[in-house]
Amino acid sequence: MQHIRPPQSKTAVFAILTLLLTANILYAQDQSLSTDEYRIGKGDILEIVTWKEPDFSREEIVVRLDGKISFPLLNDVQAAGRTTTELKSTIEKALKEYVSAPTVTVTVTNAASQRFYILGEVVNTGEYPLTKNLTVLQAFALAGGFTEWASKKEIILFRQVDGKEKVIRINYKDIVNDKDFSQNVKILADDTIIVP
Repeated sequence: MQHIRPPQSKTAVFAILTLLLTANILYAQDQSLSTDEYRIGKGDILEIVTWKEPDFSREEIVVRLDGKISFPLLNDVQAAGRTTTELKSTIEKALKEYVSAPTVTVTVTNAASQRFYILGEVVNTGEYPLTKNLTVLQAFALAGGFTEWASKKEIILFRQVDGKEKVIRINYKDIVNDKDFSQNVKILADDTIIVP
């Protein structure tokens, strides 16, 4: 049996530790992908295809304000708050009464529920799609930056948390001057940023 000799130099030890750390980070990122799967929201547009069953396929289904969709023979199906995988599974189970071994694909074709808003003293106020994990600084960049009259120390972010309005105060100058980077919060759907 062959024995593996431990590395003789500090450089070799460092290289091995770096390799192990990189592998750990990649594994953690891979695991986080499954927990960060997109959740369907009100106003999203879905495409639902049942393989070899055109009567149970729809190109455009809007998730209603009550969070449900209408689907042939299944009536109202809860969609909001679920992932596409969860909704696929629900529809497949319900369709077994009408189709033998249904195979369903659910795709979000328009993530209309994932929007945020910027108002006040920015170059381009309005509604923006939340297409990735945006932070406050990135939101300001999307809005074209500040006008010359903007009060960068008194920015307010309004957020709905469990049906209640939460106010988050943001001092842009503290963020960019590296005094309080924790204020560069992640933007969530329906956040409203006001720059006075």
